[in-house]
Amino acid sequence: MVRKHNGILHKVCLLYCNDAVEREDLYQEILLQAWSSVDRFRAEAAFSTWLYRVAVNTAVGRFRKQAKRPPMLSLELGFDLPAQMSENEKEHFEALYRAIATLNEIDKAIVALYLDDLDYKQIGEIMGITENYVGVKMNRIRKQLRERIQK
Repeated sequence: MVRKHNGILHKVCLLYCNDAVEREDLYQEILLQAWSSVDRFRAEAAFSTWLYRVAVNTAVGRFRKQAKRPPMLSLELGFDLPAQMSENEKEHFEALYRAIATLNEIDKAIVALYLDDLDYKQIGEIMGITENYVGVKMNRIRKQLRERIQK
């Protein structure tokens, strides 16, 4: 099941870690958390929803631990862009991910879920918030991203 939804894990890792080594560490940590908590999966929601929640909670927990350390600035984005993108598309993509990286951990998680084409109801289930509040958060996040990209 994890192999089937592997893209979920990579997307979460991409949004929370710029460095390839850190992404791999987070990926392994998420797999460990999923493995150790699979017996608590109650099938009330889709497996992918449960796995997303495990991945986001693991990433957020790791982020909070790292927040106590002095910040490190990376000059590289740490991910490969699709080869078929034009230069203009690549610039927009990079600007978007740089702006996303500046969001707080909860907003990053909401954006990650949104970018994975989940609807507000599914995002709310994963994040433990109402569908309406997801809409409010997304409007605020869009505004923040627009402002940060235009700078």
